[in-house]
Amino acid sequence: MSDLFGVSTAENRAGRPLADRLRPASLSEVVGQDHLVGPSGTITRMLASGSLGSLILWGPPGSGKTTVARLLAHETNLAFEQASAIFTGVADLKKLFEAARQRRALGRGTLLFIDEIHRFNRAQQDSFLPVMEDGTVTLIGATTENPSFELNAALLSRAHVLVFKPHDEVSIGQLLDRAEEVTGKPLPLDEEARAALVRMADGDGRAALTLAEDVWRAAGEGEVFDAKTLQEIVQRRAPVYDKAQDGHYNLISALHKSVRGSDPDAALYYFCRMIDAGEDPLYVIRRVIRMAAEDIGLADPQALSVCIAAQGAYEMLGSPEGELAIAEAVVYVATAPKSNAVYTAFKTAMAAAKEFGSLVPPRHILNAPTKLMKGEGYGSGYRYDHDEPDAFSGQDYFPEKMGRRAFYHPVERGFERELRKRLDYWARLRRERQGES
Repeated sequence: MSDLFGVSTAENRAGRPLADRLRPASLSEVVGQDHLVGPSGTITRMLASGSLGSLILWGPPGSGKTTVARLLAHETNLAFEQASAIFTGVADLKKLFEAARQRRALGRGTLLFIDEIHRFNRAQQDSFLPVMEDGTVTLIGATTENPSFELNAALLSRAHVLVFKPHDEVSIGQLLDRAEEVTGKPLPLDEEARAALVRMADGDGRAALTLAEDVWRAAGEGEVFDAKTLQEIVQRRAPVYDKAQDGHYNLISALHKSVRGSDPDAALYYFCRMIDAGEDPLYVIRRVIRMAAEDIGLADPQALSVCIAAQGAYEMLGSPEGELAIAEAVVYVATAPKSNAVYTAFKTAMAAAKEFGSLVPPRHILNAPTKLMKGEGYGSGYRYDHDEPDAFSGQDYFPEKMGRRAFYHPVERGFERELRKRLDYWARLRRERQGES
């Protein structure tokens, strides 16, 4: 007797994981990737045209990359060779390439699937170029990391990048439905617990089926679990998050943009996502300090102090108590008035410093510690601002060859509104007093 995937029940009882038993037998059975394998999907069109070339499959774990690679070999009648970049060296690649050349001489092509292809170094990646160019192999590389950062430009130029999406609630639900059909029994979860299991899978189809297996193992006859019991049974799957890669940068970007967009709720959510995934809280607060300087600036001069205080509080208290201080800083910067005026002024002033080179400041603001320097006019004509009306002389401090420049333009928000008034007032005084001299 066989199940709908052509696997005998005897094989099933041999202990094969549920995810393996449910592996699709054709591209039409792949769920969650309709943009690739659906009726008008990219891969479907490639196969219909007979022009399948080398591919880079980019997507999160459990999205079906390995399965699709195997099915492509079947659909194209290519010999399937699989290797992992973790365990494969240059000598192994040479053997694979030579075997592919021999097959080609006999009239059959080779689909070479390399899992974790981003783990190959640049030289190893370059070794694929000749066999891709002469048609010895059709390379299918799978990666969870952004190919733009991890793969050679030469390799990418010879392959088409296909993006696999994480499973959503619908496709995870389809996988669970299949699992129930194959096992012949319903998943012993109430509606809320079933939805919780889908969330725990975190977009990973393989993880969803593994969690389902755990539930079936734990259930007694006629037992149905609620969400709380489910959490106790399967504990909690670690979120997909690599602190050195895309997940890390995506979440810190989301946190930064939520702060900039004055959304404290979204900012707190992304902060908690990072902490929950094991991110170093000190990394987060360093970035929040940067936000205070870049996106708030002098619109709220206290923001920087609050963030630095939060760093000190965390260093004193540690986790988890100190994380509350960082959360306070996140909410503070998200709700503070926003201004990037200092950030913009700094970039503009830096560009001017590089453009104009080593211009000497005007002589009237240079110190004259020697007679020679006094004789050259150093310090001559300098007006001590504290002795001037309103403690403001209105003198020009820019190099003469450069002329006066305006870099800092306060916004009409927060404390910078007051700074705008001061600058306007001093500008008026400067015009008046320079007109008098």
